[in-house]
Amino acid sequence: MKKNVNANTLWNLFKAMFVLSSCTFGGGFVIVSLMKKKFVDELQWLEEEEMLDITAITQSSPGPLPVNASVIIGYRMAGIMGSFIAVLGTILPPMIIISLISLCYEQFRTNPIIATALRVTRAGVAAVIVDVTLNLANNIIKTKHVFYISLMIVCFIAVVLFKISAMLIILFCLLIGILTALFSNRKGVA
Repeated sequence: MKKNVNANTLWNLFKAMFVLSSCTFGGGFVIVSLMKKKFVDELQWLEEEEMLDITAITQSSPGPLPVNASVIIGYRMAGIMGSFIAVLGTILPPMIIISLISLCYEQFRTNPIIATALRVTRAGVAAVIVDVTLNLANNIIKTKHVFYISLMIVCFIAVVLFKISAMLIILFCLLIGILTALFSNRKGVA
């Protein structure tokens, strides 16, 4: 599919990814909520269902979630050049920040003000992760599909009560998704 890309779209894509990446503390789950707000609610570049699909793909793919998501969103908006620009916007802020911090690491490590700020930031990160979790769960519940809701509950119990690795849960759900798709396609052909 050939995309008609203009410089304004690429600049907006780069700027959005750069700002999101600059303001994301706490890892991939935090940026999911921010990406949804930016690309679904504010810019209306994606539908909510599409953002959920992107989240599922990026979480089950190797590599950092923000970079994986930027590849998909960039491609969706502006093809291969969009992917390149989105990834660049995503990786530049952490590279710059970590490079600066590494120059004065000892001062950061021993500074009580920075240590306190980082502890307080963790509380905010936890709140954002809870928000993302509740939004994802709510979207599953909105489907009113008993199988998906039951699978979500079983997976939650498996992780929380039985301490089963999240990676195993993701792989298990991926397998179920593939089998469901194959079964649906076979049923449609028959």
